[in-house]
Amino acid sequence: MIGLVDCNNFYASCERVFDPRLEGRPVGVMSNNDGCVIARSQELKALGIEMGTPAFQLQSLVREGRIHLLSSNYELYGDMSARVRDVLEEYSAGVEPYSIDEMFVRFDGFDRNAMLALSRTLHRNVRKFTGIPVCVGVAPTRTLAKLANRTAKKRPEFGGVCVLEPAEVGTQRLLEDTPLGDVWGVGHRLVERLALQGLHTAWDLRCADPRAIGQRYSVVLERTVRELQGTPCFEMNDPDDARQRIMTSRSFGRMTNDMNELKDAIRQHAQRGAEKLRHQGSQTRAVLVFLKSNRHRPDLPQYSPSTIIELPEPTSDSREILAAAHQALERIYLRGYRFMKAGVMLLDLIDQPREQLSLLDSEADIARRERNQQLMATLDAMNQKMGRGTVRLGVARPDAAWQLRCAHRSSRYTTRWQELKRLGSPPRLPTTSGATQETRQRH
Repeated sequence: MIGLVDCNNFYASCERVFDPRLEGRPVGVMSNNDGCVIARSQELKALGIEMGTPAFQLQSLVREGRIHLLSSNYELYGDMSARVRDVLEEYSAGVEPYSIDEMFVRFDGFDRNAMLALSRTLHRNVRKFTGIPVCVGVAPTRTLAKLANRTAKKRPEFGGVCVLEPAEVGTQRLLEDTPLGDVWGVGHRLVERLALQGLHTAWDLRCADPRAIGQRYSVVLERTVRELQGTPCFEMNDPDDARQRIMTSRSFGRMTNDMNELKDAIRQHAQRGAEKLRHQGSQTRAVLVFLKSNRHRPDLPQYSPSTIIELPEPTSDSREILAAAHQALERIYLRGYRFMKAGVMLLDLIDQPREQLSLLDSEADIARRERNQQLMATLDAMNQKMGRGTVRLGVARPDAAWQLRCAHRSSRYTTRWQELKRLGSPPRLPTTSGATQETRQRH
């Protein structure tokens, strides 16, 4: 059996853990640079505010105190997601993150009654130990587990937990009531094509011939049919598998054409990419750098270049990657254009143990390579112990254009010593933006 644990309104729930006065209030979290709403509490959804609504359109509601908008706090959300995973791993060795707020959990060898009891225990203990409310859906396949989780979330009578068996009458009724668009992996264009064939619900698709579906549409949809019938076909990728390329990019807080600011941004992205590269034990043989102008500003000249620099030998050394990135930037930069995004991508990755050494390498070359690896390992160890960015190449200016706008971000309570909650600090109501520093201690 496969369980899917989904955190309810995850970003808003993380904020509420540390500011309980936001409970029951409409809370939204904004995208990078406070541009638009990317996460909503149930109360905000009830007001009819759609996902992606520009934040400036909601400022009158913010000023009136009717809603609370917060800047995205990804460092906090990532750490809270890891804490949820830690709780789940106490009950199963097979926890597979699907996204920051969804995790599949393997439950093999349990009968239905034991599975229901265990699911309720998970539902209760994740909330108890992390403060994050979750729903749990359990079924023999991932596609059915997704539907079970959706049922647990939408129907209060399930109490946040739903266990499905393909042969049960209740499962058939659920599939009959589920439109095709709510089935995992079935997009709206595919829904239109299936409707022409007389397939409108999840039950209709479940009763279809898998082979005929595969021949007419795709192997993926054939697997979805088999999953609805109770046969596991989808396996999640191992989160520990090395990635084939590493991208680090970010939109700027404001547009800029300043070469020094662009160099600062590229330097930060290149260093972060190199850290990720070493973390997975890989090396790169090429560095891609790109810039993007603002395509939503047709009144401005548009220019979005990119280029690749091949490295003389595979490396994970931040200094060598940074030098290649700066070379690429100088090659593509042109005056007269204002850029709103920059990024670095590390390409053609190989596992470090499989690095092919040259027969022409001298002992000095080998010794130099080993010293560089030791230096990078020391840098990573210090940053892991003292906090990311403690030791870095170059200092970023806090007022640079490429820095994110996050004027209403809450504290990073769980990952920054200087932002820990101080006991005895005077309570403070949320500001008009909804940003607040008040929290509660959970033990």
